Amino acid sequence: MTSFLDPVIAFVSAHPWLAYLTLFMAALFEATPVVGALVPGSTIILALSALVPGGELTLWGVLAAAITGALIGDGSAFWTGHRAQREILNAWPMARYPAAMAQSEAFFHRWGTLAVFFGRFVPPIRAFVPVTAGALGMRPALFFGVNIPAVLAWAGAHVLPGVLAVSALHHYAGLPHHQHVGKHLWMLAVFAAAIMALGVWALRRRRIAKAS
Repeated sequence: MTSFLDPVIAFVSAHPWLAYLTLFMAALFEATPVVGALVPGSTIILALSALVPGGELTLWGVLAAAITGALIGDGSAFWTGHRAQREILNAWPMARYPAAMAQSEAFFHRWGTLAVFFGRFVPPIRAFVPVTAGALGMRPALFFGVNIPAVLAWAGAHVLPGVLAVSALHHYAGLPHHQHVGKHLWMLAVFAAAIMALGVWALRRRRIAKAS
């Protein structure tokens, strides 16, 4: 495992822009209708956020990349639905996932405006709520007034807990003579967390496929 982690750390250290781009794309795709149900964006964000305590990436850079990607993804989906109206809910590729679309619409009808906020934290619903909100005629000012705080809270909830936990582990095992061991301990911790998150994502994707 150590032989695998060392090149990863070295590569990200040498090419941080690529890591930030990956974070941006993960957040963007996760917010895209249909695609968001297939891309493990949260797992990618979790894994790369763990590089903050080691100094390979900066906290503000990670947050900025995730927030920007999510805002663009949600905004694009909303405007698509807003312009096409309800017809888009039955068009390709949404038509291939009738159960997910029905669940998203029911979620929106149940929670109203709050669906935009809560939906950001419920995969795979978050990939369908923005386009549903637009298709059902939600006012743009109202959507973005709720969506922007939701994205900020979502980014913090995805990035900060892992960074703080890994920082504590890194600090605990980061004494001079344990520096090398500590660095790999926190990397192993985040990879374990990422694997668990990937497993949850895979189970949810399987449920969507069965429902469709």
